[in-house]
Amino acid sequence: MDFLAALAILLVTAKTIEWLFERVEIHPIIAHVLTGILLGPFVLDVIEPTEELKVLAEFGLIMMMLYMGLTSNFSAIAQNTKKAIVVAALGVAFSFALGFLTVEFFGKGTTAAIFIGITLGNTAIEVTSGVLVKERVKRVVSSILMGAAFADDIMAVYLIGIITAMAGGSLDAAAFGVLTVKIFAFIAITLLISEYVFKRARWFYSIVRNLNVFFTFTLILTFTLAIIAQWVGLNQIIGAYLAGLTISRLRERKDPLVVTRIKLNELIEDLQVVLTEFFIPLFFIYVGLMFNPPIRDISLALIGALYLAAVLGKLLGCGLGAKLFGLSWSDSALIGIGMGGRGSLELAILTFGLNAGLIDQVLFASVIAVSMLTALTTPVFFKEYIKRAKA
Repeated sequence: MDFLAALAILLVTAKTIEWLFERVEIHPIIAHVLTGILLGPFVLDVIEPTEELKVLAEFGLIMMMLYMGLTSNFSAIAQNTKKAIVVAALGVAFSFALGFLTVEFFGKGTTAAIFIGITLGNTAIEVTSGVLVKERVKRVVSSILMGAAFADDIMAVYLIGIITAMAGGSLDAAAFGVLTVKIFAFIAITLLISEYVFKRARWFYSIVRNLNVFFTFTLILTFTLAIIAQWVGLNQIIGAYLAGLTISRLRERKDPLVVTRIKLNELIEDLQVVLTEFFIPLFFIYVGLMFNPPIRDISLALIGALYLAAVLGKLLGCGLGAKLFGLSWSDSALIGIGMGGRGSLELAILTFGLNAGLIDQVLFASVIAVSMLTALTTPVFFKEYIKRAKA
């Protein structure tokens, strides 16, 4: 099929399904992935995952990571720093352990088990924030949830670097140590520069005031950091995410006229339209197009076990972390439930793992199903638990 015709069919179908899903409050990511599965080789086999679509999808992924960074609140973790880090770390650890053991139990190999454990360790901040927007909870619960989700993203950046090294070959102790130093040095230097440029430098004010110049600067910084990340042996999406995160620190700038915050919000609003309506959906559609496991090899038992590992890992790990700081069992469980959603970053990691040969189509398809299920069920569980707690 002609490239433009395929692109038009994919986008129209995706936005139609998204519109239908919005009426029953289902996350748009699910609509986009389903579009690729339905129109791709797995079901109707109308559209193939061509090289042109892959290029657009990769660009969409970089733009998605930029957008995630821009919409992150760097200061959110400051309110409950220790609590958020401990909650996030225990959630990652428990999810990794359960995911690793599940894949090992099904005989998929140690490398695949490590990869899936890392993938299940992340929390989708877009699902967590969406839950908090719709449900009113205690301030301490909401601040820990958002802080932990942010800390989770930083840990995910580190783990993506580990995955990239895994794809490049064996990762011995010395290489692991060097990689860890490189990752944290890159993050620390980037954030340190952002402390002076975006929070304090007066000359940057002239860039922010002109929205066109600010937009161009954002794109240049995104691709520059993406290239530098690749040079030091990391994944490009780490650089894109850090670009958005550093620019988001304009919210911390002391500005009596709040011009910087206004311009930052305008930039995010302008980007949101083109990203959420075109580039980001294309990435998730392409993930769906790549979904093509042999039907005979699909294991509902594996999907169910991975789903339980994903949900219980966050419930037990994050819940225990909250309880260690004296929160009630009810609030601790609510935090564990709220951290259970998976979404965009997991699908990005999965796509990388499949292309690098770290996982096969069966595991790829299984974790996609798990991500979609958690995105569906986390808001429902969260809402129902609040109702029961109030009752």
